[in-house]
Amino acid sequence: MTPTLTEQFGAVDIYLFDQLLRGRISPGMRILDAGCGGGRNIVYLLQAGYEVFGADVNPAAIAEVRSLVARLAPALPEDNFRAEPLAALSFPESLADVVICNAVLHFAKDDADFRAMLHGCWRALKPGGVFFCRLASSIGFDGRGESLGGRRFRLPDKSERYLVDEALLMTLTRELGGTLLDPLKTTVVQGQRCMTTWVVRKG
Repeated sequence: MTPTLTEQFGAVDIYLFDQLLRGRISPGMRILDAGCGGGRNIVYLLQAGYEVFGADVNPAAIAEVRSLVARLAPALPEDNFRAEPLAALSFPESLADVVICNAVLHFAKDDADFRAMLHGCWRALKPGGVFFCRLASSIGFDGRGESLGGRRFRLPDKSERYLVDEALLMTLTRELGGTLLDPLKTTVVQGQRCMTTWVVRKG
């Protein structure tokens, strides 16, 4: 029986799916999902035979993703998936061809925490590799939300997020020595929050 789309791709982020369709994530690549949660973005990658790694600060999430891996890609070592913060990833430097960081960096407590998490991800990425990031931003948000100090805001959906903007992302791209692969793309979720997709190639 032909698998359903959900069985084949899981609940993959549609913007990450776009990167797959455009060939930026291709067979033979090593993939690190930084902040992997329960593994929603790696279902297809596991079934397609990619060498996948993952990290999440929540041990329960790592237990869940290890269970998923045991079912879909049992040849992958359990140690590929680790309960640890992005700022202190224990994976080797330049491990991955692609680092996925989806809806994670906006949980940063402040500027220093944000940069520490970002640099943890960047360190694990090979030169020439692709950093795919989705995160909350103030782009297109027109100042809505309650300031909690610095870049931290309480949004209308009651979540608390660290919000980036275009100027910061462009500055970070230059500082990292990266190159934007796509223009910044932001989805406005009907007055509740804005999510920006930031895709960078490491120089």
